[in-house]
Amino acid sequence: MTASSGDAIAVLRIEIEYIEPLIWRRVAVRASTNLNALHKVIQAAMGWLDYHLWEFTAGERKYGIPVPDDPDWNRRIGNAASTKLSALLATGMTEFGYMYDFGDDWAHRITVEAIKPAEAGKSYPRFLGGERRCPPEDCGGPPGYFEFMENIASKRGKKAKEALEWYGGPYDPDDIDEQQIKITLGRIANSHRTGRSKTVKK
Repeated sequence: MTASSGDAIAVLRIEIEYIEPLIWRRVAVRASTNLNALHKVIQAAMGWLDYHLWEFTAGERKYGIPVPDDPDWNRRIGNAASTKLSALLATGMTEFGYMYDFGDDWAHRITVEAIKPAEAGKSYPRFLGGERRCPPEDCGGPPGYFEFMENIASKRGKKAKEALEWYGGPYDPDDIDEQQIKITLGRIANSHRTGRSKTVKK
């Protein structure tokens, strides 16, 4: 089974770098998935809200979505919508990067754990596991996340209350909301089967 086979899937492990304890997810995606669609899979699996710019880094190349009236950005990236995951896998690549939010700089390490045939009757992308909830959007990157976690664990009620009010509700670092991940990935799988490419709502 090669990455270029029409029914090949890739098992990917996604880890947020510079965070301890580790926040990670494992997903199975079709190798024919383009990188723009893979971005949506990562957002859904991790629990991000897709508010910010992003890019993949694979070797010396970067991939993203062209931005109108931003020639500097467009010159330095390849088009993620027209680049398939299989093109990266065909080079023998076993690890590549994904950056989300160029202010908070959430760096993700993506490891290719396996390439194998799709299972009959299964839909893809498919959630295979993970641990720990992703950080809140716009919390200030890893330093801000650590401060947020310290505040919600604070014995002084005011800091915890203010942090949770800013977040907008309770935050359980061990709850990855697996049901929501599966629902959103299922919608992505359904949109691919029916040929719809519009943005999948969470």
